[in-house]
Amino acid sequence: MSTVLLVEDNASQMDLIENYLHEGGHTVIRVSKPKEAVTHATNKKPDVIITDVVMPGMSGFELCRKLKGHPATANIPIIICSSKNQEIDRLWGMKQGAKAYLTKPFSQEQLNRAVKLAMA
Repeated sequence: MSTVLLVEDNASQMDLIENYLHEGGHTVIRVSKPKEAVTHATNKKPDVIITDVVMPGMSGFELCRKLKGHPATANIPIIICSSKNQEIDRLWGMKQGAKAYLTKPFSQEQLNRAVKLAMA
C-alpha cells in the first residue's frame, strides 16, 4: 500500500480522486492549498503526489517545480491531473518534473495505472 498526497482545490474532484485511490489500495493525504502541500510533502514523505494545475495562490506547475527543487521532495514522483488538455500543457508539466499528466475526466483504472507506473 502506498501513500498519496492529493492536492486539489475542488471538493467534488478531491472526493472522486480520493475514492479512486482508496479503491486502488492507497492511503490518501488530502490538501486543498498548494502551499500546504509543500509542508505535507516534506514532513510526511508520500510515495506519490497528485496535483491539479489551476489552483489559487500557486499553480500545479509551480508546485511541481518547487517540490522538484527541494532536496527532501525532489525524488517523490508527481502526477498532474488537470482539465488543461492541450499538448503544450502536458509538455510543460513534464518539463516541470511531472512523471505523468492525466487530463480530466479520467477513469479509476487510468489513475491507478499512472500511480503504479510513477512508483516503478
